Order: sequence, then structure tokens, then C-alpha cells
Amino acid sequence: MKKPFFLWRHLNKLRWLTLILVFGMLVLLPFLHVYQTYIAAHAYDLLTPDEKALYDTMEHLTAPFVSDPETQLDAIKGTTWSGTFGKLQLSDPLAVLGQMAASLSAYWPFLLTALIPVVATLLFGRFFCGWICPATLIYELNSSLSALLHKLGIQTGIRRFDRRLKYLVLALGIVISAITGSVIFAAIYPPAILGREIYYAIALSGFGAGMVFFIITLLFDLLVSRRGFCRYLCPGGALYSLLGHFRLFRIQRIVENCNDCAKCSAVCEFGLDPLHDQFGQECNNCTACIAVCPVDAMTFVVRPSDTPPQGPGHQGKRYRREHVASNEGDMT
Repeated sequence: MKKPFFLWRHLNKLRWLTLILVFGMLVLLPFLHVYQTYIAAHAYDLLTPDEKALYDTMEHLTAPFVSDPETQLDAIKGTTWSGTFGKLQLSDPLAVLGQMAASLSAYWPFLLTALIPVVATLLFGRFFCGWICPATLIYELNSSLSALLHKLGIQTGIRRFDRRLKYLVLALGIVISAITGSVIFAAIYPPAILGREIYYAIALSGFGAGMVFFIITLLFDLLVSRRGFCRYLCPGGALYSLLGHFRLFRIQRIVENCNDCAKCSAVCEFGLDPLHDQFGQECNNCTACIAVCPVDAMTFVVRPSDTPPQGPGHQGKRYRREHVASNEGDMT
């Protein structure tokens, strides 16, 4: 039996840690921004007790890292929609595509900010959706809630739709942006919504209409279709899937180890079928199928396309039955 690299099955833990850190950063940045405005105002004595508590907490947290927080904390700004990390500026490819459609032109400095995410997607596929998107953390917790309700006998969403719907949403968004001159994706794209709404809640003490839309997507996933928004309606998911079609790093089943238990297919949030080597461009390399496999039958490979269907697992009953029948036929 072949053994995959032992760290692969632990990547899902690292992914969860990454999602938590990204979400935590989205929460921290608005607090830092408010702290900077207090410093710029030079009016500590005029702050309310709650504002002073925030000021003192942020001062305590940032003091070991910066000597001039009013300017140095500008090194990290923005959200997963578009942000600055030191001298590096990164933007979601959907933000750049939306801006190009709305302006009917290409602003090259902004276009270049999507270069690293695009290259990373060409290498690792739809990894943003599985490893970075702050909405993924909440959507997967929502899936856990759905599983709990199911165990309690409460019916949750199991409907399936045509996966091509999200490509229609992407195309319509481009057309509407071009007609209206506004980046319509920002109003319906969960990572952009969460970054904006978290800022509103912390810096402005309230939520906007985007939070209502996000809650609707959670209810859609819970009551209608598991991870339905990401699977069928997300324009960013559509764009990343198109780019992910060409990815080089792919998950592959080790057919010699597989026992056909189907746990890999059951755990897939996107309804893919790793058991039958059906990954496709929707796969976000989340590694959940690797983590859940009891016989180490999943691994990573570097190749420009998925492995063709390999048939039943060699450790499964079907393969052994067919193999025994084949051997008996050869003997006769």
C-alpha cells in the first residue's frame, strides 16, 4: 500500500486556524482604526469610559510592535476584498473584475493587485474559498448546525441545483456593473459584505443592509441547500472555479488504499465525489476528504488535470469480489 505524505491529513486543522486568524484580523482592524482616530484627535480626557477602555487596550496590545501607532498601524488596512499589507497591496480578483466592468477600462495599478491571488489560484485552485474567505468559517459552522439539527430529526436543506447558476450570476453582475457604473458584486459577495459589516458594527456601532443579505444566505444554506450559496450563486466562487480549472495542485485518490467507505464524498461541503475521482474545478483543496479518510487513500499530486476514474478501491468488497471472479475465470 502507498502512503501519502503524513502532514497532508493535518492540513485541515491548519486551514481552520487560517480561517480563524483571517476572521480575527477583520475584527481587530476596525478597533485599530478607531484607536488611531482617538490618537489623532489628541483628546483622551474627552473620551467616554468605554472609549478610554478601548484606547488603553489597543495601546497595550500595539505598544510592543509600533512606536508611532497613528502612522505605523496604517501598514495593515482593508479587508479580504482589498487590503494593504506593508507595501504589498492585494485585491480579490472579483473586485478588480467588477471595477473594470463598472469603469469600462483597466486601471493597471489596481489590476496588478490581483496578480498574486490569480497566480495562487492557478496553482492551488479555489483555495480562497476554502482557506481565506471569512464567510467560509461561518458557513461551515452553519453546516455543523445543520448536521446537529438533522440528528435531532429536524429536516434541513438537501436540494441540489445546477452548478452553472453561479456563472450566470457572475455574467449578470458584469453586465449590470457595466450598465450602472457601480461594482454590484460588493453588495452580494459574502467576503466583501462581512468585511464591511464588521467594520460598521465596531467603528459605527451598527450593521448595514448587507448583514441582512448575509443572514439570508445562511438561511438558504440551512433550509434549502447545503452550502447552496457557495455552490450555486456566489460570483466569486464562479470566478475562482474558472481559474481553478487549470490548477496544478490537486487531490487524488490512492485507489490501492481505498476501501470504498465513501466518507470522503460525505464530508465534502461542495457535494463533490472524491470516491469516484470526481473533483473538477469546484474543488477548493480544503483537505477535509484527506482528514476523514480512515485508510490514507487521499493525497496531493502535481498535474494539470484530474485523474480519470480509477474504479473501485482495491481494499473494498466490490474490487475483491471482481478480482476473485476474474482470477477464477482465468484459471478455467
